[in-house]
Amino acid sequence: MSESKKRGSGRRVAAFLLASLCAVGGNLHAQSGLLPDQIVLGHSADLSGPLADLGKEILKGAKLYFDSLNSSGGVHGRKVRLIVKDDAYDVTRSVDNINDYLKNDEVFALFGTFGTPNNEALIPLAQKAGLPVIAPYTGAMSVRGRDSRGVFNIRASYAEETEKLVEHLVTLNMNKLAVIHQDNAFGREVLNAAVAALQRRGLKPVVVASVQNDATDAPAASAKVVAAAPEAVLLGLAGKPTIATIRSLSQRQRGLALYAPSVLAAPANLRALGNDAAGVAVTQIVPFPLNSTAPVVREYQNAATAAGEKEFTHLGLEGFINAKVAAEGLRRAGRNLTRANYVAAMDNLRKYDVGGMEISFGQGAASGARFVDLTMINAQGKLIH
Repeated sequence: MSESKKRGSGRRVAAFLLASLCAVGGNLHAQSGLLPDQIVLGHSADLSGPLADLGKEILKGAKLYFDSLNSSGGVHGRKVRLIVKDDAYDVTRSVDNINDYLKNDEVFALFGTFGTPNNEALIPLAQKAGLPVIAPYTGAMSVRGRDSRGVFNIRASYAEETEKLVEHLVTLNMNKLAVIHQDNAFGREVLNAAVAALQRRGLKPVVVASVQNDATDAPAASAKVVAAAPEAVLLGLAGKPTIATIRSLSQRQRGLALYAPSVLAAPANLRALGNDAAGVAVTQIVPFPLNSTAPVVREYQNAATAAGEKEFTHLGLEGFINAKVAAEGLRRAGRNLTRANYVAAMDNLRKYDVGGMEISFGQGAASGARFVDLTMINAQGKLIH
């Protein structure tokens, strides 16, 4: 073979190898949730189980933002696509969902994973695989380690919500406080936060009672609390125990002051409780969704109205804000997006104003927002500010 033919053959082989590598690289790129025109995020939440009304409403808000974003061209020419898997609030199903994402290498990051026990189980899997976890729906301190990397909690913690409640009550000179908590990870988290907040003020609960997830012992817990004659009761409850306990308390002592973190005010709870929920005070971790003076609320309302939604909710706004923060990190990571530079961009997100609420990361998995507001349920079962 002549020298010129050898060179030509070598160039053809090199070109073939380069094309093959590009094809393989392109496949790997797609499988990791990055396509030329898409960024794929993975979502696992309760969409059919005991807290499905929360999961659906937060997801609805997130989709409102992503749909609006995509209609404007997405992020650096890529649209954000959310793959949604239902776990029915079952930890095993959550883990299976995440393992499916990992096995297929089909998502760039996890977004909005739902529930305290669920996130406690799935976050280590994601971290081991190098998968960022954005806006998990939990206020648990167990997933807020300051040495934890790649996990970006947005909502204030249950401890911060509970501190706000205790601060408010003590300011009103209500020092005889009882605690009723669900006998699970979430409920114990609220109990521990309440005890710590009271201790910082030289106080302790006058009585503590727990309620099982099936709520069969709610009447007994309520009787125990009312017998201690508290000035107010802190509730660390979600789902069925919320309804059974508030009804039992109302039957025994109408008008007893009840205070709770944000998860209590799920739409299904409000509908089921009716007048029994009137007067219950509830913390919220996003601005009031009817107060359009906040720019992010106006943005959310406009997107919801354009999509034909008629009701504005705290949960919908939370999902909307979560999606907006996730997208801001994608923008700041630039066109040559990788998981590493996305995590770096999120870590460097400091004092980012989403429009009436400030987000700062860079402290491991600590809460990005400290916003905690107080609302009340009125006689019509609506939250008022």
